[in-house]
Amino acid sequence: MSTKMTNTIKRRYNRISSIFNLMDNMMPEGWRKELLKEAQGKVLEIGVGTGTNLPYYPDNIDLTAIDFSPKMLEKAKEKTQKNNHAVALLEMDAENLIFEDNSFDTIISTCVFCSVPDPVQGLKEIHRVLKPSGKVLMLEHMRSDHPVIGKGMDFLNPIGLHIVGANINRRTMENIEQSGLKVESQVFLMGSVMRKITLTKKC
Repeated sequence: MSTKMTNTIKRRYNRISSIFNLMDNMMPEGWRKELLKEAQGKVLEIGVGTGTNLPYYPDNIDLTAIDFSPKMLEKAKEKTQKNNHAVALLEMDAENLIFEDNSFDTIISTCVFCSVPDPVQGLKEIHRVLKPSGKVLMLEHMRSDHPVIGKGMDFLNPIGLHIVGANINRRTMENIEQSGLKVESQVFLMGSVMRKITLTKKC
């Protein structure tokens, strides 16, 4: 994916950083709690945004969180100061992680791969930095499996993409298959559109 597209999406997320909490809080709190209680060891959150997930992490982890929007990271930093939760916040592109191979026990993403310009490349980077025994824990929305609803999402997608830089019709399960990651489990939370997914490296 071109640097031009990445910079375009970054500008859109910088622009909406002040209202992003309102959008992020539309997700039920229980979904986050259920996902994040499974985080353990050395943890990486991809696309931390304004830090909505941060209060829900266990205390006994080593947490690093990245985002490519500096404005989002400013908001996340404010949350760490309020919650006194130790976390390394870094400005970084999910498609080009600076970490060494096999670095993390747990990798988290919540509604992130709708906006990564090249989602397959981002997932391949997750595969690279995940330890062989590690897990990827995701809450992701994607294109509906229902043929009529899916086509409706395709039709509406350009609107959301232009306003906030997020795609509502990503075929995330197909993208995962191309990345070298293996689906250990998936739970349908809102039809086939919203899912809790657990991934590991393929043997």
